[in-house]
Amino acid sequence: MTAAAETLDKTPVKDLYEIGEIPPAFHVPKNMYAWTVRKERHGRPETAMQVEVVPTWEIGEDEVLVLVMAAGVNYNGVWAALGEPISPLDGHKHPYHIAGSDASGIVWKVGSKVKRWNLGDEVVIHCNQDDGDDEECNGGDPMFSSSQRIWGYETPDGSFAQFCRVQSRQLMPRPKHLTWEEAACYTLTLATAYRMLFGHKPHELKPGQNVLVWGASGGLGVFAVQLAAVAGAHAIGVVSDDDKIDYVLSQGAKAVLNRKNFNCWGQLPTVNGPEFSDYMKETRKFGKAIWQITGNKDVDLVFEHPGEATFPVSVFLVKRGGMVAICAGTSGYNLTMDARFLWMRQKRVQGSHFANLMQASAANQLVIDRRVDPCLSEVFTWEDIPAAHEKMLDNKHLPGNMGVLVCAQRPGLRTFEEVQEISAERGA
Repeated sequence: MTAAAETLDKTPVKDLYEIGEIPPAFHVPKNMYAWTVRKERHGRPETAMQVEVVPTWEIGEDEVLVLVMAAGVNYNGVWAALGEPISPLDGHKHPYHIAGSDASGIVWKVGSKVKRWNLGDEVVIHCNQDDGDDEECNGGDPMFSSSQRIWGYETPDGSFAQFCRVQSRQLMPRPKHLTWEEAACYTLTLATAYRMLFGHKPHELKPGQNVLVWGASGGLGVFAVQLAAVAGAHAIGVVSDDDKIDYVLSQGAKAVLNRKNFNCWGQLPTVNGPEFSDYMKETRKFGKAIWQITGNKDVDLVFEHPGEATFPVSVFLVKRGGMVAICAGTSGYNLTMDARFLWMRQKRVQGSHFANLMQASAANQLVIDRRVDPCLSEVFTWEDIPAAHEKMLDNKHLPGNMGVLVCAQRPGLRTFEEVQEISAERGA
């Protein structure tokens, strides 16, 4: 035991600890600080998210309480604040919602049936939950279970709090070479990208194939680019600004296109209507730019998440028998396409949602092995968690992923001992 840990263990136990103050080993205080959303406050994150003192979670026999060191910022936190397209409180019925679907931390309490994890283990958390008792959870794919839900969005107990409650099968080992905030920022987007590229047989991305990656500088896109490179495939990134091109190339993209050089975005015009001909000319111009990169080959797979603005182009451009994998609709949910290219060229449109534990663990192992970088772009303090979501809502965040500090007192810490030492010094 370190001197800092011994100092903390001699500290009188309390019902509430300040942010950055670490309790004696495995003492669970009665209350905790959390950024909460309540239904009457729905709106922009700066008003919807408020710090409250709330009871620390009780855990079930297969659950774990984690002392949160840092957390990640995802768009579902924006949705939770806005209450759009739905309020998560209408789903889980808890009086308040704690957002946050990514975290790094310390196993602080375990349920009676938890066998794989021990007190003090350093972990990252993936966000898929299920009841574990149906056919899909036992021999199928848990992502197809009717009980499947996203922790921190469809559940009330996310990571923007000193402690979070998770199912034990959500835990994965923390990559020890990363800081707490680096370890907290990547799991949701990386695992989502992994399933999209490798989780839908027989269209797993293979060496030498080409994948078109929309939003290639964002939290999802940077991982699609890196994963393609790891697999020996070729990522063609699409960005909205020339300033982002070098960044995407640095992540391993074969080439990068600026979508603003083309004018074929939005819903598909009426087929053979007055705007259709010009639209198709621009779409083919975009396709020709891709051909110049691939050697006159259509892409094997499209990594689709903008939705409404890009979906008709994705369906048109993917090769015969190829796949468009879609996991979101950040530009809108009203998808359109020219169905002739879908059925006559026998293309596949595949919905994809987060990842199961096997896929998330495989993706996490690539980070542990230093083959994938978490692409942390910005770090925010505990006090600035709403500001981070404001930045994401306004699309002003930097390329890559954002992290926020919770119990880790400052950026750059890589061990729990460092966190304990700072806590002990502050309490001296």
